[in-house]
Amino acid sequence: MTTALCHHGQRSGGSVVLPSLAQAYEECRQETAQWAKTFYLGTLLMPPAKRRAIWAIYVWCRRTDELMDSAEAQARPIEELAARLDSWEQRTRDVFDGTVCDGLDLVMRDTLDRYPQPLQPYLDMIEGQRMDLRQLRYRTFEELELYCYRVAGTVGLMTQEVMGLDPAYTSAPWSDAPDTSDAAVALGIANQLTNILRDVGEDRGRGRIYLPQEDLERFGYSEADLMAGVLNDNWRALMRFQVARARDWFACSEAGVRWLAPDARWPVWASLRLYRGILDVIEQHDYDVFNHRAFVPRAGKLLDLPFSFLIAQSR
Repeated sequence: MTTALCHHGQRSGGSVVLPSLAQAYEECRQETAQWAKTFYLGTLLMPPAKRRAIWAIYVWCRRTDELMDSAEAQARPIEELAARLDSWEQRTRDVFDGTVCDGLDLVMRDTLDRYPQPLQPYLDMIEGQRMDLRQLRYRTFEELELYCYRVAGTVGLMTQEVMGLDPAYTSAPWSDAPDTSDAAVALGIANQLTNILRDVGEDRGRGRIYLPQEDLERFGYSEADLMAGVLNDNWRALMRFQVARARDWFACSEAGVRWLAPDARWPVWASLRLYRGILDVIEQHDYDVFNHRAFVPRAGKLLDLPFSFLIAQSR
């Protein structure tokens, strides 16, 4: 596709100044390493071309999220945030049409050229950010599932073309290419549910409760209890239920990993297992997500890599 330069950005002698492709990808690598340590570790197991594409997609997703969730954005009126999302949507459409404004656009355009993919998952993610503008509570899990799909399940759809399929399943004339979309979405939803459980304490400070209201009622734990950070048996029962639900989504995602290209199976298994490990840490903290942030220590991540490799070879 022909790439056009937009009319925004720095200019020198009347021309838009863009970084080199290598410089732009390096910026994406640094940003991924800084803000998504577990995810970044998984990407290092991929071939260089695939890892660069994943970094570009991650940074696009992070910039989308920052339009709503950065400290600076939190102080802005809703109308301004809505306008930002509208502008970001148009810019994203422009990138898909070949218009490049800065380094992020440059690497996204290169990624799309190498790994063609549809626009819709990107628009769906932006719509997920719009949900955060107007929806601070979720009555049912079905409502929350839609939100999780939009802000995280879409990532699976964005990256599945980069991951690729095992030629063993696609090279024979009589073979049908498997559809990994459901598993890819399931992994994104599992990750987002894990984020929600890890970040309950942080989200309440922003007036947001992602745990479904029907579940709070079912376990006899009130919104006031959550805002106060009450730790009791009702809370622990509620969290056990939520952790089990997230693990179910991780289990659903596993079915699709075996179809992936060999050079993608190990990093996906590593990311899946490491992110699921956050749920184990939440349990080790006795579900106290108000006073302890759950994360897998770096040593634990490194120790798990050989196990992920063995699983990737056997399944």
